[in-house]
Amino acid sequence: MNRIVTFLVTGFIAVMLLSSTVFVVDQRKFAIVFALGEVKQVINEPGLHFKLPPPFQNILYLDKRILTLDSPEADRFITAEKMNILVDSFVKWRITDPKLYFVSFSGDEGRARDRLSQIVKAALNDEITKRTVREVISGQRGKVMEAIRTKVIVEAKQIGVQIVDVRLKRVDYVEQINNSVYERMKAERVRVANELRSTGSADSERIRADADKQRTVILAEAYRDAERIRGEGDAKASAIYAEAFGRNPEFYKFYRSLEAYRSSFKTKADVMLVDPNSEFFKYFKGAGSGK
Repeated sequence: MNRIVTFLVTGFIAVMLLSSTVFVVDQRKFAIVFALGEVKQVINEPGLHFKLPPPFQNILYLDKRILTLDSPEADRFITAEKMNILVDSFVKWRITDPKLYFVSFSGDEGRARDRLSQIVKAALNDEITKRTVREVISGQRGKVMEAIRTKVIVEAKQIGVQIVDVRLKRVDYVEQINNSVYERMKAERVRVANELRSTGSADSERIRADADKQRTVILAEAYRDAERIRGEGDAKASAIYAEAFGRNPEFYKFYRSLEAYRSSFKTKADVMLVDPNSEFFKYFKGAGSGK
């Protein structure tokens, strides 16, 4: 019985020792083999590997995938014209030198993120302080990101990290500047509206004056044409009258007298005080004597 127990204990110890010397490296990980804090080997290839059992050798795994450093809140920076802006950024990064990374942070990803945040913030501050708000927001945003990316890449390489990308998610004014910018934009819109209103009023007056001028010209031309036509008509009428008078003067006088009687006695209420023997009633007398 004692032999069986001894055999089982020995087998268990052997299995434990064997398992402590075998480790598997995932394709998404780096494996650092170190002894007493000193790095002995960096394993990049996935698969089954061997080492000495603890405490002679230990394993530390590091993520080889692309990681994201996203700032928890926007940082405040001062532009070239001494205006405060808020910048929200993110960084894509990965470990490329596991040994240097381990030496720099002892494998602590939190410390690595803090260091990268400091590097990015310093690069942002260097570039933003040299530019105006307009250049940072729109005019030279591409140049700003490229300059920041270049500086961060150089700094990150010294800690075993490769910077894949750096982006500015949001660039905004602080609340006080937002209000002043809004008021300035409002004033600018009011100025443009006043200019348009003034231009419209001037155009309206010009159009109205031109219309009045055309109206006056049209009325004057119409009056001129009417007077000309009326004159031509009067001339033709006079010619006809003259021709009629020349052919039969007595009939012409009689006709004109009838016109005068018709004009003088339009209604029954018309009254005229004239000597009955006057020349005006000449044809009235003739009409009476004819009966």
